[in-house]
Amino acid sequence: MKKIIICLSLFAGWLTSAQSVETKKAVITDTISGHIYKPQQVDATDELINQLKMPSGFKISKFAENLGEARMMAASDDGAIYLTVRPDKVLMLQDTNNDGKADKQQTVITKEGAHGLAIKNDTLYLITVNDVFKGAINDDGTIGELEQIVKDLPDGGQHPNRTLAFGPDGMLYISVGSTCNACKETRDENATFVRVTPDGTNRTIYAKGLRNTIGYDWNENGELYAMDHGIDWLGDDEQKEELNLIAEGNDYGWPYIYADGKYNKGDEPPKMTWAEYAEKTTKPVMLFEAHSAPMNMKFYKGDMFPDEFKGSALITFHGSWNRAEPSGYNIMKLNFENGKPSGSEDFISGFVTDDGTKKFGRPVGLIELQDGSILFSDDMNGIIYRVSYNE
Repeated sequence: MKKIIICLSLFAGWLTSAQSVETKKAVITDTISGHIYKPQQVDATDELINQLKMPSGFKISKFAENLGEARMMAASDDGAIYLTVRPDKVLMLQDTNNDGKADKQQTVITKEGAHGLAIKNDTLYLITVNDVFKGAINDDGTIGELEQIVKDLPDGGQHPNRTLAFGPDGMLYISVGSTCNACKETRDENATFVRVTPDGTNRTIYAKGLRNTIGYDWNENGELYAMDHGIDWLGDDEQKEELNLIAEGNDYGWPYIYADGKYNKGDEPPKMTWAEYAEKTTKPVMLFEAHSAPMNMKFYKGDMFPDEFKGSALITFHGSWNRAEPSGYNIMKLNFENGKPSGSEDFISGFVTDDGTKKFGRPVGLIELQDGSILFSDDMNGIIYRVSYNE
């Protein structure tokens, strides 16, 4: 039997520093080690926004604010922006005078657990924890009667934030997170990509061993890249967030194997050793700082940004809550060379201030608009930001 020690501070909720920064610590001998650290939330003032760091020539501004827990977005061909807002809304936002700010806002769907969105053939697709719905986009941007096309997806547990997207093959890909930090699941569809046809039929497991993959996209070669959240409580620097190249039938290791073949000794593979299980798993193609919490990933296809952005991907990182020093809270640019990931760099950073004790934004959703600018959402202060470029 493993000896388990959990410091009382995990439950006591120690409050440290004059800034009301919450810091706690938990330790499980030989298996679990980590911190809970949450910088104090402050308002996104113009002064703070102007201090954000980004490459020369880029401009950031508020597209919409006072939105609540703004999460995932999709854009229609006529420019309407659809946004999920926890716990149960889909908003339609419109910039009717083309000044870079939304001047019209309307709730178009109310559905408990609304999260991921996709648009295809003038139809909006919406996923909740257990179900997928679709509804026709009306001429005024509102959504027609919803039709349930997928039901009985596994319960969410620790990871209820489902996302969905259409692949180059016309199929609908659904990311179903794990119910737990690390465990043997009771439903085969947990910790997987599920693939269905646009009407919700022909449901299959496309890939597995993926703890919580919220952000993913296809590159110009039709390859599916995806960011997976690492296991918690392996330490401040473990498990690193994974960039995976997703292929049909592959197993990406969770919960038994992570990173470049490391063993998660807290969970033993059934009927085989860790080494044997590692032999049958697919390793990530790149690793990112642990606990950064990748949320959305999009390959840039537009013409507004400099040429070096074409073919690169942008990734929103929500930010850590269980690391002694904050990680994430930024948007990164993932560079590709000859169709393969070649490195990464900060694109927008600076949402954590005052030596890591305060924060004014947690990036989540990310979309590219027809003019080549991008929008990203902040679910902490309820803002959508627009990022544009003028040389």
